[in-house]
Amino acid sequence: MDEQGILHRIQSLVEEERELREKAEAAPPGPAHAPDRARLERIELDLDQCWDLLRQRRAKRQYGENPNEAKPRPPKQVEGYTG
Repeated sequence: MDEQGILHRIQSLVEEERELREKAEAAPPGPAHAPDRARLERIELDLDQCWDLLRQRRAKRQYGENPNEAKPRPPKQVEGYTG
């Protein structure tokens, strides 16, 4: 996926996340929203992976490497990154 594709995916995920959060805020609390919470968690992981992939591609390009060699990393690796 090229940078435009990644950015498009990020935009799509952010829109879905916003819609789910607005829906959750408007709804009464209860277990009926468990699927939405699970989806929000998945969206957060997907966003982290997309941002990581975008950073990888940009770093490779900056240092004269092929950005197409950047690969999505597993969620545990991306989530555990501390800088």
